[in-house]
Amino acid sequence: MGLATSPGRVARMAKITLDKLRHSYMPAPSQPSDYALKEIDLSWRDGGAYALLGPSGCGKSTLLNIISGLLTPSDGRVLFDGEDVTNLPPDQRNIAQVFQFPVIYDTMSVYNNLAFPLRNRGVDEARVDARVREIATMLELEDRLETRASHLTPDNKQKISMGRGLVRDDVNVIMFDEPLTVIDPELKWKLRSKLKELHQKIAVTMIYVTHDQTEALTFADKVVVMQDGEIVQIGTPVELFERPRHTFVGHFIGSPGMNVLPCDVSGGLASFQGQALELEGAISRSDGRTEIGVRPEYVHLADDGISATVRKVADLGRHVVVEAMAGDTVINAIVDGAVPERGAEVKLQLDPRQTRLYADGWIASEEAQP
Repeated sequence: MGLATSPGRVARMAKITLDKLRHSYMPAPSQPSDYALKEIDLSWRDGGAYALLGPSGCGKSTLLNIISGLLTPSDGRVLFDGEDVTNLPPDQRNIAQVFQFPVIYDTMSVYNNLAFPLRNRGVDEARVDARVREIATMLELEDRLETRASHLTPDNKQKISMGRGLVRDDVNVIMFDEPLTVIDPELKWKLRSKLKELHQKIAVTMIYVTHDQTEALTFADKVVVMQDGEIVQIGTPVELFERPRHTFVGHFIGSPGMNVLPCDVSGGLASFQGQALELEGAISRSDGRTEIGVRPEYVHLADDGISATVRKVADLGRHVVVEAMAGDTVINAIVDGAVPERGAEVKLQLDPRQTRLYADGWIASEEAQP
């Protein structure tokens, strides 16, 4: 039995649960490396704004296609409000999807493009008209309703595509797959802000897939970071920035990303190039490859500390990034005040409350206590 609703009926937004989900594009997978999507257990609450973030090939589009019904997983289940929809086709999942490139009818007017998903479901014309005008106003398209779509700019075409996803008020979830890829950089921030505003107004569950950290962090309440088919961390933008659970998250989020320094651990102490470093808390494990992680925002020029040589100075407007070499290890610091010259010998201090130990990529120091 599907989740489709009758025309005009408003459905309750769905809690989406992924239960032991795995997927391989191979006919007979026999080892973990055969899976494009490793085992995933995840729940998204009704009405939330979520982002799937990761580099190309990390599995985020595979996961989106499984949720939408375009792909059946090799193992595990997809549930909407506890109902198993794993084997249901997309048209029975009651979802809307917005793709990288505008999916519109160029020969139709803006009005008819926005109305199409509703008319296709037999919604009465009074309701169609009200809903089209409401969404057009939200997207600042109300003055273009009679314009043929072929006459619009790329950003306005993508607005229509987004509007077609938003116009139905009976969907369980709206999914966005890299929706701003074709938009000029100077227009991206405006559409991104508009999408966030729309979510706050209509409070439908939204899942946004992107490789762009700025898009993910400005849109989502919770971000799911993926690497090599695995979820490495789920958290708010602040949580991902302040305490990355994996070095990949620290490197992928932030500009510049987190400094990762090779270190030795002995007797419960971590050291870099023979110099002991104070960590955020006690060491929880020290087996495997051990590294220190600290963001450039928490590396400071000082009279004492790690000896380094300035290799590059970049003035980014809001702040200055000093890139220094400590032996053969690069350490970035975001500097306020006096800026050293290229080639200068400096001392670097790491803020101990923001200095963490990682073992085989995973966090291995206990969180600092308030």
